[in-house]
Amino acid sequence: MERSTTSDMASEKPNPSHSTGAVQMRIKNANSHHDRLSQSKSMILSENVKVLEPINRHRRNHSQHNLTLADIISTPDHTVVEKEGYLLKAKIADGGKKLRKNWSTSWIVLTSRKMEFYKESKQPALANLKPGYKPECVDLCGAHIEWTPEKSSRKNVFQITTMSGNEFLLQSDIDFLILDWFHAIKNAIDRLPKEQSCTSRNLEFKLRRSSSTELLNSLDTESKESKPEHRKSLIFRLNYSASDSNDRKRVKSRLKKFISRRPSLKTLQEKGLIKDQIFGSHLHLVCEHENSTVPQFVRQCIKAVEKRGLEVDGIYRVSGNLATIQKLRFVVNQEEKLNLDDSQWEDIHVVTGALKMFFRELPEPLFPYCFFEQFVEAIKIQDNATRIKAVKTLVKKLPRPNYDTMKVLFEHLKKIAAKESVNLMSTQSLGIVFGPTLLRPEKETGNMAVHMLYQNQIVELMLSEYSKIFGSEED
Repeated sequence: MERSTTSDMASEKPNPSHSTGAVQMRIKNANSHHDRLSQSKSMILSENVKVLEPINRHRRNHSQHNLTLADIISTPDHTVVEKEGYLLKAKIADGGKKLRKNWSTSWIVLTSRKMEFYKESKQPALANLKPGYKPECVDLCGAHIEWTPEKSSRKNVFQITTMSGNEFLLQSDIDFLILDWFHAIKNAIDRLPKEQSCTSRNLEFKLRRSSSTELLNSLDTESKESKPEHRKSLIFRLNYSASDSNDRKRVKSRLKKFISRRPSLKTLQEKGLIKDQIFGSHLHLVCEHENSTVPQFVRQCIKAVEKRGLEVDGIYRVSGNLATIQKLRFVVNQEEKLNLDDSQWEDIHVVTGALKMFFRELPEPLFPYCFFEQFVEAIKIQDNATRIKAVKTLVKKLPRPNYDTMKVLFEHLKKIAAKESVNLMSTQSLGIVFGPTLLRPEKETGNMAVHMLYQNQIVELMLSEYSKIFGSEED
């Protein structure tokens, strides 16, 4: 009985090797279960749970997974959209190379570090964009922003210049909208590190995220993908900064020597290197240069028109070829011998166009600015005799070059009006053509339409009452 019991107990005694394998299997299963749980919960961070760093089995992994929780939290999120909307955009430089200005409407997305330009709004869904479409991206680190009204005839224009030499113009007709964009972009630029630390910051971030081998590969890839002009501009900036101080000193010394040796304006004029311009110069200066009271060019044009243009339909109203007029202007300014009977000036409308351009480009019109309001008040007088007397008194007060040139011109225009039945140019038509050219205020105001009416009426009155206004005192 004892033997059977002993044998039974012996048979029930566990096998050490078998039990060890079973325990190891259970531990392995538990560990694998624990690994799956840790993998499924690895993306969840809890404040109450201490995050344990994973045990790396390979040395090469130590450099790839050494970011701490503090690093992750302190790294700024550059994908958060701060502002977006439509603006007019024009790219005027690419890597320092000037481009032709071409305005287009773009959907602009501003983040804390960069701006992206889309052809259409990306609000509905990114899936609406074409496959492979990449928006134009502008890195704001080290960028410069400023208002540039001189870069465009449009209003509310500012420019963004990047470190890579790219230049963009942004514009909107809505004042508060463009102002809001300007301040938003400026604030984003101000928050970023300055130009000197942008490159080092990017390199430092890459070093923290990747191994040395991967870093070299990525830098090599970026250098291959970067545009040649960008590399050239970078090399130029590095070379320039290295010898910046020496170059500036040399340039300053050379400029000082050049300015001290520079000849005077009078010397250049005496040598004929600088010539007084006829177009765009003050009337009294032109007359002083020619030792006369009426510019020679004005007399030549009047003579040519009276010779072959009195009966031309629409004389002074019809425009001549602008390119030929500019050519005539260049010849006159170069003081070359002018022969208006030459075949290249056979179109009389070119001659009349050049004469109107001469008066239009005077820095101060034929009727001086200080007389403008007085002539307007005189033309408002209701009584005709009193109105004529007031205009005549003002004309007599004009400077001698203005008075003599005005008298010659209005005498010529009176001959044009006398042929009204043929050339269809009445005193009223001539007043419309010459009013704004000869008479204008120094500063344009909101009364432009009213002023234009008075300008036309003054010229018309002086043509119709020429003999009384320019006659002797006894008239």
